[in-house]
Amino acid sequence: MLSKFEQVQKQWGGNNDVIDHWLLSRQQLLIDYCKLAGLPPFEPKARQLPTSAQLQLFCQQLVDYISEGHFKIYDKVMARWQATGYSPTTEISQLYHQITNTTDPLLNFADRYCEITDDSEDWDDFDQHLSTVGEQIELRFELEDELIELISESLSVPPGA
Repeated sequence: MLSKFEQVQKQWGGNNDVIDHWLLSRQQLLIDYCKLAGLPPFEPKARQLPTSAQLQLFCQQLVDYISEGHFKIYDKVMARWQATGYSPTTEISQLYHQITNTTDPLLNFADRYCEITDDSEDWDDFDQHLSTVGEQIELRFELEDELIELISESLSVPPGA
């Protein structure tokens, strides 16, 4: 995921303030996921469960990322389009729908683990749940990458052009 993110950042970073903000938010979520999962470069000396505080922080950041996507970034894109007279294509609408399909599994993870305590017995399936969340995040990022590619040109058109 990290190498794919770096490619996307090189390709689309710096082209538009909306996309730059989106990529910055994604970068932070990805870093925090890697820390939580103990993935390079954040591998702990011995594999252990994260603390409840670390998990709660990640869950909050996950919810923030999803919320920001739906209620801030996508709204900025729509406002920019209204200012330039651009309309979403069928392909863009379908991609957005696919992105929203990843929302519930991610929020379900956050709901399950946001209130967990260190001594809770709900850690049994944590590794599997975290792996599934990683897959959903990766799928969401791939779909967002496709969406960024489709909308980047429309976002570079100045209002009134």
